[in-house]
Amino acid sequence: MRMVDVADVTRNIKEMCIEANHFLAEDMDEAMKRALQEEKAPLGRQILCQLQDNLKIAGEDMIPICQDTGMAVIFMEIGQDVHFTGGSLEEAVNEGVRQGYVEGYLRKSVVGDPLIRENTKDNTPAVIHYEMVVGDSVKITVAPKGFGSENMSRVFMLKPADGIEGVKNAILTAVKDAGPNACPPMVVGVGVGGTFEKCALMAKKALTRPVNEHSEIPYVKELEEEMLLKINETGIGPGGLGGTTTALAVNINTYPTHIAGLPVAVNICCHVNRHAVRSL
Repeated sequence: MRMVDVADVTRNIKEMCIEANHFLAEDMDEAMKRALQEEKAPLGRQILCQLQDNLKIAGEDMIPICQDTGMAVIFMEIGQDVHFTGGSLEEAVNEGVRQGYVEGYLRKSVVGDPLIRENTKDNTPAVIHYEMVVGDSVKITVAPKGFGSENMSRVFMLKPADGIEGVKNAILTAVKDAGPNACPPMVVGVGVGGTFEKCALMAKKALTRPVNEHSEIPYVKELEEEMLLKINETGIGPGGLGGTTTALAVNINTYPTHIAGLPVAVNICCHVNRHAVRSL
């Protein structure tokens, strides 16, 4: 049994909230630079250049790469041989978010009740997903999610007979309906299978997979490549102003499902697709 003090969780999440909101992850940085090289439309290239200027200024002046610093989504992969000491893990996670957003001067965007809508003033509570895994390590992924793109999320409860063509149509429908509202070039996270809530969680987690990595399942890898091509053929382009780079990646996760269903969730993220990952 390995002991992990929750104070270490708090400290790391605080730092990760600040890091994710000021700097692109390495995979996203490479993808954005590649997009600038490959974009064929003059206006599309101009928009991508402006986005690069924004990222440069944000890094140099330590200001957020987007004014919407998101609602903190935290994925915790916890080894079953880990024991947390020093207090409540959930309180420690939220304390890390609180410190990160308050001390990092990040915009506080969370309201304590969805209808009363009084701001909590520290961006808590976070949305936390726990997963128990083999081993004695803890992997933390902090993924602040802005709501320009989050509001473009879709869940489709397809019939099994809709098959893979139905999945393709669902993905394209979500992207076309989103248009410029998701701040393209976007990353498209997709969950296929499971249940209503499982496919949505898979789509969210798919956004944290490096954009230069494909699914290990051959047909899913082919589907990711095909959908990226089709999305970029829509002409939505950078900023929604036209071009050949509407998406940087399509990441698809799958899971077994019921004989009577084919759930599909599409969770789109804007060009910053913020995520920071650490292991304790």
